Amino acid sequence: MGKILGIDYGKIMTGISITDKNKIFAFGLNVVPTKKLMLYISSIIFNEKIELIVIGLPKKLNNKIEWIIEKHIQKFIRNFYKKYPKILIKRIDERFTSKISFNTIIMLDKRKRKNKKILNKISATIILQSYLKTIENYNF
Repeated sequence: MGKILGIDYGKIMTGISITDKNKIFAFGLNVVPTKKLMLYISSIIFNEKIELIVIGLPKKLNNKIEWIIEKHIQKFIRNFYKKYPKILIKRIDERFTSKISFNTIIMLDKRKRKNKKILNKISATIILQSYLKTIENYNF
C-alpha cells in the first residue's frame, strides 16, 4: 500500500509532508530548497512507495489563482510528469494554510517559533491532511 506526499510549494523553500501507510494521518517530513525539490522527491518516491502527490493550489480570498507562484507550480508539475507519468497529482485549495500554520507556530515554544522553515512543513501537513479529510468524506 503506497503513501501520499503533500507539497506546500514555495518560490524559495518547499514544505513536504507524507501520510502513514493507511493514509489516515499526515506528518511533516521536511523543508527543502525549491530548486532541489525534484531531486528530494526522487529520493523518496520509491523508498516510501508514493502513489499520489497533493500540491496546494494558491488562491486569493476572492477565489482567483495567484498566478505568480502558480506558473512555477505548473512548470514543476510538467517536469514531474515527464519523469513520473504514472504518479497522479491532485491539487487542493491552500488559501488558509499559512494562517493556520502561523497560529500553530504561535502555540509552540520560543525556540521553534524562530525556525521559519517549520511554517512550510506545517502548511504541507495541513494541505495533505485537508486532502485526506476530503477523501474520507467521500468514502463514508
